[in-house]
Amino acid sequence: MNNFHKKIYTPRTLFHDIGYLSRNLPGMLNLRRDPGINRQFVEKIMTVTTAVNGCVYCAWFHAGQAVRSGISQTEVKNLLNLQFHADASDFELPALLYAQHVAETDRHPDPDMTRNLYEYYGDQTADNIRLIIRMITFGNLYGNTWDAVISRRAVRRDHSSLLFELLFFTFNAPIALPAMLAVKAKKLIKSLRPQPQIE
Repeated sequence: MNNFHKKIYTPRTLFHDIGYLSRNLPGMLNLRRDPGINRQFVEKIMTVTTAVNGCVYCAWFHAGQAVRSGISQTEVKNLLNLQFHADASDFELPALLYAQHVAETDRHPDPDMTRNLYEYYGDQTADNIRLIIRMITFGNLYGNTWDAVISRRAVRRDHSSLLFELLFFTFNAPIALPAMLAVKAKKLIKSLRPQPQIE
């Protein structure tokens, strides 16, 4: 049996993140009040984090959200490929690099990177950037855990248990099954579309 190589939740990390987001619910509701963060900036941070964590459901959803916010399809593809340096503004680039770093270090960023984030953006905006990263990381790991559970590739003593998988599936099937089917349907429709002929 092949191990599932994407980051997934364990009972401890799942409840830790639920607790963190619950405590920071007021901050999540007030994100739009930060003049330093607009919808496009949020979607770029979320897309870069998702690109590292590899959640197919978040990639599908936030690619659409990014385009609807005014980001071009080419830039979205670049974000998903972590080739955002040329497209990002000087103001956005430090946050996107930090988001990539946080995801790559599994939410254990280098203290110097975090300190630089606060020096560049100030306390309010830096706090909000970190909160956005935690929000999308929750979605990423949630989606990855669902994939791992339904494929049964998460069965490793250090990462999962049968009881946790059964409970996770039972409580999350009403949410995750429709998302999974929507992604599969979109891929099927795309595969059925006639491809342009190259002469």
